[in-house]
Amino acid sequence: MRILIVGGTSFVGRGVAWAALNAGHDVTVINRGETPSDLPESVTRLIGDRRGDMSALAELSFDATVDAIAFRPIDVDVLATALGKRGGHHIQISSVSAYEDPATDGATEETATLWNDTSLARDAEMTAETYGPLKAACERAAEEHFGDHLTIVRPTFVIGSHDATLRFPYWVERLRIGGNVAVPGPRDNALQYIDARDLGEFVVTLATNSSLGAFHAAGPYPPGRFFEVMEAISRQISPSNTRLVEISPRHIKSHHLDTRFPLWSGSTSETSMAVDPAKAVTAGLKLRDLSESVDDVISWWDDREPPSWWLTREQEAMLVRTNV
Repeated sequence: MRILIVGGTSFVGRGVAWAALNAGHDVTVINRGETPSDLPESVTRLIGDRRGDMSALAELSFDATVDAIAFRPIDVDVLATALGKRGGHHIQISSVSAYEDPATDGATEETATLWNDTSLARDAEMTAETYGPLKAACERAAEEHFGDHLTIVRPTFVIGSHDATLRFPYWVERLRIGGNVAVPGPRDNALQYIDARDLGEFVVTLATNSSLGAFHAAGPYPPGRFFEVMEAISRQISPSNTRLVEISPRHIKSHHLDTRFPLWSGSTSETSMAVDPAKAVTAGLKLRDLSESVDDVISWWDDREPPSWWLTREQEAMLVRTNV
């Protein structure tokens, strides 16, 4: 099968590319050519920019196209114009953020409701507030262009190595160091995740089987709980002197440090982090154990420098010391 991946060199797109290669498919990636890549020479590499020139796709055809980086409806429009009807089965990687908060845990693809995006321009700026509605708008744009051969994949947090967001690596690296580790409460906040390799393999399975429709790429279910997930990682990699300290959301927010805790949904549990993946499991989704994702990040992280937005040890010590 000839598979085109829009993106293809960073994190999610990379996971799809490697899964397709490992399954024996002919892989082409198109991106701006700016991200370092570990893909082999057998991959066809095209240079294209949806805000510039996509002519590299002219006259090319594929059995399946995976769009890993559609963030605004205009991104979908531009790709559709460049590909015409030559892209084959279209698989768009969206997000559970495309949903309004479901009423309860256990939402399915049929019971959850997409955000209303009618007030957004097709080229609207992506911000923390518009991310979810724009993802919903991208899905609707994909329906317009590829509706009769469209698959939508909605992952929760994607974890593993090569994570450009550095969200999951924060926790792996922090728990590997040990000591007093600040963990935001409430401890029973729902937390779902999927390893980028599992997401990639699932996308390729959908392409191979020509599976259409929408699918939650999320696990575990019932969902994990934030504090329990951190405890599991700690048992795997932390020194014996490690102590996880639950910090109240009010305390964190009073010091304006809420953005320093990645994967944290805030002071209340988010039902979008507790969706039901049964449909995807039936379609072939397989989820590896969390410990494999942790090992993968440790091997990849090595001795990298932490980014400036991670919680500093001084900030963490202050939160632990003053926590009530």
